[in-house]
Amino acid sequence: MSAAFVVRVAEEDADREACFAVRKEVFVAEQGVPEDIEYDAYDAVAVHVLAVREDGVPLGTGRLLHGEAAAAKNGGDPRVGSLGRLAVTREARGLGVGAALVRAVEEAARARGLTAVDLHAQTHALGFYERLGYLAYGPEFPDAGIPHRAMRRVLSPGARTSW
Repeated sequence: MSAAFVVRVAEEDADREACFAVRKEVFVAEQGVPEDIEYDAYDAVAVHVLAVREDGVPLGTGRLLHGEAAAAKNGGDPRVGSLGRLAVTREARGLGVGAALVRAVEEAARARGLTAVDLHAQTHALGFYERLGYLAYGPEFPDAGIPHRAMRRVLSPGARTSW
């Protein structure tokens, strides 16, 4: 498979549906997360990002919560966004799609004046996020029956990351 892809904010209905389809493939089908907890009220207010191959095939997605939605997940700090629902299709893993999605979420956070991004990482993915500058904090906890750790990255003001 070619490694050529683009990452964009999912503003059109078709893009948002592609985001949900990737999440269903990765979280529900592959990891066994119950579908009724995979999608939530935050989806309506989140900024969704989508990675697509040159021919339009969706490869991955992620979302940014900000404002009140993020505060519910990060201890109440309105300056901190919440990255979540990061999913990359099996065939696209190892191509840099996940890192590009994280950077796109960070860019969306900067555009909204946020100073940091929190996330809840599946423990097997801690190294991935650490390589992107995230630091783990707090104890391990289960989410949808999968072990997770909280992580945070402080964003440098005005520093654009490329993807």
